[in-house]
Amino acid sequence: MDADAARRHLLGKRHEWVCRALDCAASVAAGWDGPATTDRERVVPPYRATLRRAGVLEAAPTVLGECVAAAGERLAADPVAAPPYVVVTGEGLLLRATLDKRLLVWVRAFRLRRTAGGGSRRYERVATDPEGAVAVETI
Repeated sequence: MDADAARRHLLGKRHEWVCRALDCAASVAAGWDGPATTDRERVVPPYRATLRRAGVLEAAPTVLGECVAAAGERLAADPVAAPPYVVVTGEGLLLRATLDKRLLVWVRAFRLRRTAGGGSRRYERVATDPEGAVAVETI
């Protein structure tokens, strides 16, 4: 499986889609009281809603299928814009395809930092450019 080919596809033909996902993240972060928030509810639900309004979530299953094809694989079933295929997390947007290996396609727009001991969380806006935000891996 060629994860690099899937990444190149996202940064090439799907560059605009990635940019829209990052614009949505910027919109969410603009509503915080500073450069970060400790409240997950100010990250995930508004990001999901903003992605939906922008059409990013609706297009995500198609984008996932394209990434799988670019990686040289085929999906056994058509993905949908919901878990387990499309997941909005505290780090951003995750597209997942289970093949012989699992293909994980990330648009990482946020970073979750935990304090020592794991007691406190802090969500920060990161990766404002597609090249820094897009990660594709197999596990």
